[in-house]
Amino acid sequence: MGKKYHIWTIGCQMNVADSQRLGSELEKRGYEWTDEVEEADVIVLNTCVVREQAEQKIYGRLGSLKPLKTRGEGGPIVGLMGCLVGVKNPAPLRKAWPWVDVFMPPSEPGPLLAYLDGREWDYDAYYEQVKQRQALNAMQDGEIVLPAHVRGKQVTAHVPIIYGCDHVCSFCIIPYRRGRERSRRIGDIVQEVRSLVEQGVKEVTLLGQIVDRYGYDVPDGPRLPDLLRVLHDIEGLERIRFLTSHPNYMTDELLRTVAELPKVMEHIEVPVQAGNDDVLRRMRRGYTVDDYRRLIDRIRELVPGASIITDIIVGFPGETEEQFMDTYNLLAELKLDKAHIACFSPRPHTAAARWEDDVPWEEKERRRKMLDDLMHDIMAEINSAYLDQTVEVLVEDLHKGKWRGRTRTNKLVFFEDERDRRGDLAQVRITWTGPYSMQGVPADAPPKTPVLDMENILTP
Repeated sequence: MGKKYHIWTIGCQMNVADSQRLGSELEKRGYEWTDEVEEADVIVLNTCVVREQAEQKIYGRLGSLKPLKTRGEGGPIVGLMGCLVGVKNPAPLRKAWPWVDVFMPPSEPGPLLAYLDGREWDYDAYYEQVKQRQALNAMQDGEIVLPAHVRGKQVTAHVPIIYGCDHVCSFCIIPYRRGRERSRRIGDIVQEVRSLVEQGVKEVTLLGQIVDRYGYDVPDGPRLPDLLRVLHDIEGLERIRFLTSHPNYMTDELLRTVAELPKVMEHIEVPVQAGNDDVLRRMRRGYTVDDYRRLIDRIRELVPGASIITDIIVGFPGETEEQFMDTYNLLAELKLDKAHIACFSPRPHTAAARWEDDVPWEEKERRRKMLDDLMHDIMAEINSAYLDQTVEVLVEDLHKGKWRGRTRTNKLVFFEDERDRRGDLAQVRITWTGPYSMQGVPADAPPKTPVLDMENILTP
């Protein structure tokens, strides 16, 4: 029997991309993917600690692996990767979880690959690279061969273009866990995207904690608009998206580039986090509510018809009912296409963790549900405008007997078709809309012939 690997992933799209690339590297060493963790010779947990709930899931999963590791000779190699490891010395983690063999910083497979090759990995050199803003992770510099179990089936892919973050918001653990900003070389990104397209990928989403700061860490370096223009020329690539943006770096040049390039989708993800200036100041976001309003107006002016998605944190330390209602009223006013809403949870090493977490959990949940209910109605209203419209859908896969894909504005669409539509840019007429998805029929489908009840027709 061949060697097998299993990767469990939680968290952001960056982690999804990192796990897929790690799987590719393991397959180069002769490993095969397995869904069954008990069968795996190598088990990796790729972790997220942005929210306390995610962190608790990781602890539970780590505990479940201990019996596998301690059952005797021939136990699996266990690796821990991602933000739980961070960019600090993993010695405390080794003490807490002695059954874990390898600790890998975010987006960095080096320690595991060195372990499998019988080599020592130089953590100190890695930490110095992070401090010096050097682009890391040779695994992602250039061509990538997708893991065998998704190769030829994957229509969309995530491509990291900038690691780390320098914008130290008071609630966010990412700068501490992922280190300083490091932009990848534009040539390496292009080479990776070309290799993905050659393997059947039609759409790429460019990733960064603050993706619109791409190139800001490089003196006179290229910026995101420059990268978009280069990627736009890749033959066979149909669509380009990018996320997540920060309001302060969403420039008019970037928005005009989105509007000008047909392959770049009219889909902007730009978090506001709160609708009150005092809360935004304590969050260290660096803009006001009116700044955000003006940005939304600019997006809608420069990229007509764009979908706009935001993030909200409720129950931030000190947030009063009045301040929360400012957020509620802002969402009601702006009518954005979607909002990712989360309850505040204090994260170690952040400024907000030192403040009193004075909004009870039940109150946080009440506020979250209020915003969820509001967005449900707004999303239903926005999507209803698509009824009877014909839209372009990039078909990703078959789900419960229906083809599933997304519009240019990232709306989820399902439709039935006996043909193999995976990877197609299908024209779909929308026949039903809801707040979270839509249903349709192929625009080129022949009309259904009505079934006549001949018995009733012929009966006097």
